[in-house]
Amino acid sequence: EARRFTVVKSELQAGTNQILRWVTYALVPTVALLLWSQLRLPGKTHDKLPGVVAGVVAMVPEGLVLLTSFAFLLAARGLAKRNVLVQELPAVEGLARVDVVCVDKTGTVTEGIIEFRAIELCADSDRGVERPEVEGALGALGADEYGNATMHAIGKAFDDPHWRRRVTVAFSSSRKWSAAAFENHATWFIGAPEMLWTVGGDDDPVRVRANEIAASGQRVLLLARSDETPNDQGLPGDLVASAYVSFEERIRPDAPETFRYFTEQGVSLRVLSGDNPATVAAVAQRAGIPNAHKVFDARNLPDDQEALAEILEHNVVFGRVTPHQKRAMVQALQSRGHVVAMTGDGVNDALALKDADIGIAMGNGAAATRAVAQLVLLDGQFSRMPGVVAEGRRVIANVERVSNLYVTKTVYAFAIAFTTGVLRWKYPFLPRHFTVISTLTIGIPSFFLAIAPNTRRYLPGFVRRVLRFTVPAGVVAAIATLTCYGIVRNLAGMTVDRAAAISALVLMSCGLWVLLMLSRPLTMQRSALVAVMAALFGAVCALPSLRKFYALELPSSGAAWLIATSCMAVAVVMLELAAGKASRPAGDPPRIGT
Repeated sequence: EARRFTVVKSELQAGTNQILRWVTYALVPTVALLLWSQLRLPGKTHDKLPGVVAGVVAMVPEGLVLLTSFAFLLAARGLAKRNVLVQELPAVEGLARVDVVCVDKTGTVTEGIIEFRAIELCADSDRGVERPEVEGALGALGADEYGNATMHAIGKAFDDPHWRRRVTVAFSSSRKWSAAAFENHATWFIGAPEMLWTVGGDDDPVRVRANEIAASGQRVLLLARSDETPNDQGLPGDLVASAYVSFEERIRPDAPETFRYFTEQGVSLRVLSGDNPATVAAVAQRAGIPNAHKVFDARNLPDDQEALAEILEHNVVFGRVTPHQKRAMVQALQSRGHVVAMTGDGVNDALALKDADIGIAMGNGAAATRAVAQLVLLDGQFSRMPGVVAEGRRVIANVERVSNLYVTKTVYAFAIAFTTGVLRWKYPFLPRHFTVISTLTIGIPSFFLAIAPNTRRYLPGFVRRVLRFTVPAGVVAAIATLTCYGIVRNLAGMTVDRAAAISALVLMSCGLWVLLMLSRPLTMQRSALVAVMAALFGAVCALPSLRKFYALELPSSGAAWLIATSCMAVAVVMLELAAGKASRPAGDPPRIGT
């Protein structure tokens, strides 16, 4: 299941693809109308085709995909410098959209280094187990070279008595215990007290004492012995509780600050751990996770997804969670419309990481976990997360800003082509007109806007917001341009080429104003960007060679300039009104309740 290939869900990519699909659907009939109308005009065919080509090319947002990929690429490069490996480019965007972060306790909240703390003999042992015998059993169990991190911690704390193993039952995350039978010695079991000691219920003295130790934040295991040979099918009937073995895990120094950052940003936290719920809750409280007292034992979780999602809405800390439960919990949160990130470092986290919207693995974690994650914190520093979120927000906000530029041009190009086709006017522009307009109002500015700093928080509805701005802006630009063209071309002595040139000036002015609006709030750098683009267009109009090359032979008629200036002024007012309506708050993203 971990090998199954999945792709990160990217709102930016999905939205861009949706826009391109709509452009494709509209392109064919519009081009057909434009070509039909131009060919019916009097004159030579080869004089009409440049206008058709200009209309077709202008309708394609040709740099949108490139700039989106470029923004992802730069973000991935920046994160690599911070020791964050991006294994799928859209993952940069993903974490900025996340509203729930599920973290594993060991290796995420804590440093992942388990240290032995103490042994406490069980008070009700009826076979008189002595401390040396318990220490010998722990030393023998910890000498297993294939043991997990807990066994290695035991092995460091106790000397190996060199007991010969007869049978070994490896630890299982579903059973939560392991066992070994030794020659000339008893069989010893070690594991979670509530999973290993199933007699007497929750009020049994062994379980009660284990819960007391766990509530202090220590990880506690029960050591028990039996005379029967162990197997992985079940526990023997003669099991005797012998000792409580407690461990300690250090909270990551950067964890409290990171969790505080997520809380301030409206991101809810869920701690999913295989340890005792009381232990996990105590550790979560020490790490500063809000509402860590809302604890739930995962052994009581329902199988129904809707019921599971409801429990996840109202609880924060979950103990005794199995790997498949982690996966089900991620899916239940997603069923409520939440964007879920999952962090982990163990093999048992792999499936949940794979199903989460964003899987984040620690660099010192298991190879399988790193392989399925979209982001890998190479140095294992959880404090890298706020930087990843900030980078994702920058990408989302900048790509949206750049998309507004490209799609506005597409809208006014469609409007101009459709209107001239219906009215059977000669298409006013040549390809070179759109070359200079697109370069100075979109191409060069979009490059700088895509890499600019941006701290805007993520809001869902990328396509809807883009269309709310670009459709009115594009229609206003098209109306202003066509109005100027329609009036000026009927002036006495005005050639079609000169009418097209002054109409191109109106369209250029609209494009620069759109750029100005999208550059807000204006900084010194953005103001300079708009000013330089305007100055470059002024240079094109002022230099005879460039003016001739771009077919911008502007008329000298005062009436034509008055009409053009009036169209520009009205367009600016209409653009501001349209932008004001489009910028109304669309609401915050959904937040999970705690």
